Amino acid sequence: MDNAVALPNALPLAQPAGFGARIAAMPAKAKFSFALGVAALAAVVIAMTMWSSQGDYKVLYANLSDKDGGAIIAALSQMNVPYRHADGGSAILVPASKVHDARLKLASAGLPKGSVVGFELMDGARFGQTQFQERLTFQRGLEGELTRSITAMAAVQNARVHLALPNQNGFFREQQKPSASVMLSLYPGRTLDRAQIAGIVHLVSSSVPEMSPKAVSVLDQTGALLSGGADTAQAGLDATQLQYVQQVEANYNKRIFDLLEPLVGRDNLRASVTADLDFSQTEATAEEFQPNQGANASISIRSQQTTEQNGSGAATPAGVPGAASNQPPLAATAPLTGASQPLQAAQGGTTGGNSRRDSVTNYEVDKTVRVTRNATGTVKRLNAAVVVNHRSVTDAKGKTTQVALSPEEIDKLTALVQEGIGFSKDRGDSVKVINAPFKVEQVKEVELPLWKQPEVIDLLRSFAAPGALAVVALLVFFGMIRPAVKAALAPPPAPEPGSQVAEVVDGDAALPSPTLPAIEAPKTHEHLDNARNLAKTNPAAVAGIVRGWVNGEAA
Repeated sequence: MDNAVALPNALPLAQPAGFGARIAAMPAKAKFSFALGVAALAAVVIAMTMWSSQGDYKVLYANLSDKDGGAIIAALSQMNVPYRHADGGSAILVPASKVHDARLKLASAGLPKGSVVGFELMDGARFGQTQFQERLTFQRGLEGELTRSITAMAAVQNARVHLALPNQNGFFREQQKPSASVMLSLYPGRTLDRAQIAGIVHLVSSSVPEMSPKAVSVLDQTGALLSGGADTAQAGLDATQLQYVQQVEANYNKRIFDLLEPLVGRDNLRASVTADLDFSQTEATAEEFQPNQGANASISIRSQQTTEQNGSGAATPAGVPGAASNQPPLAATAPLTGASQPLQAAQGGTTGGNSRRDSVTNYEVDKTVRVTRNATGTVKRLNAAVVVNHRSVTDAKGKTTQVALSPEEIDKLTALVQEGIGFSKDRGDSVKVINAPFKVEQVKEVELPLWKQPEVIDLLRSFAAPGALAVVALLVFFGMIRPAVKAALAPPPAPEPGSQVAEVVDGDAALPSPTLPAIEAPKTHEHLDNARNLAKTNPAAVAGIVRGWVNGEAA
């Protein structure tokens, strides 16, 4: 017999005790929301873990060619090293803790190889290659080796070497000489002096047989010819001469500042010196001849020749006929100079014979050879312009005003500048000192708000990703997971005290008569009529049935 009775205030069935069972007993919508929240929270936690484990990235290699970049990326992938790209792909970044380890491993693998290849091209020579291919490979290898040597210089960023090696034939007169061209790319702000350019020319010419240094041309990235002969050097000032001119002008400027700054104050002086230097090279040779002059002048005999002849014969009269013949003879003299001597008187005839004596004496003549070479870099002219600010004067009330300098003070400053730079009127130097007020622009310091300061912006950028992930995690937890967990862990509602079911379940007293309104049901239903009659006639039995339902006992 079915003893089913429907009561209006009956309690729901007992819920499962386990957390999993409670989750399973939740509605489908609540379970989907809970599962989605758990998955989102797990994704946020994984993202935060990966972001924190990446750390700081540093540059592994920069300015790489496409070929070397691809080889390095392939090697990093094999070593399981994370990497990033920067500067449009020309730089490769890896975690800071793995920079040195990755460089050593890549170096052991021969990376980066560089876009320049040398004599390693000869290692992969194929069997059966022609003589032209072999000569071309040798030329490419030689150009690569020269490029590597030139780029080893501190000021050279990149270089390209082009060699023109003509074919050798059996006719020596018809053979052409090799030549070379070098294209240099220098680092910004750096230059090559004349000695370095000559070293590059000598390096290239010495590496190729029968190449003359004059056949090597060196250019920079702007297309300017750095090497050349004497005609090119005389066309204008080279880098060394320009640097020397700048040093001379800077030295004169420093002299002016050292003299005038203690007088006019700091930042109250502006000076500019222009130096005109002469770099022309001249050489003169002169020979001078001077006779021996003066009584004390030393006489040097270069050569002397004396000839004397004696002979015998009849006596012949000698001398000059006339009155002088009656005078006694004088002693014979041999004058050193061409001065005339008095005539000798006529002598009587001699019976001993005749004699002849000749003497030739050559003397040295003074000779002076003078070679004059003018010094290069001499100062031809100096022009100095100096501007002095007005003097600041503070009165008794503390007010500061600008006062112009007097003409006497300007003259004194001009004299100091002239003495400081070595003023020469004959050389055409000019010095101009003027007094004028300086225009000082007031720069207002704009205080940036806190959220615009660079330090704060960098800090916000560093914490933006983890902060956003943390906010998403909180929203997922409090919006999706927490309500589901709270509903699953909520205890079943307790029966209200004083209700009929509570009295029946907890106590042994007889169930009082019901005071609730009766449940209307179809009159034709026999089970409902029987239940109503049983409740009216035997309320204790009905209470026992309800107690069995609540305790989970079988009816």
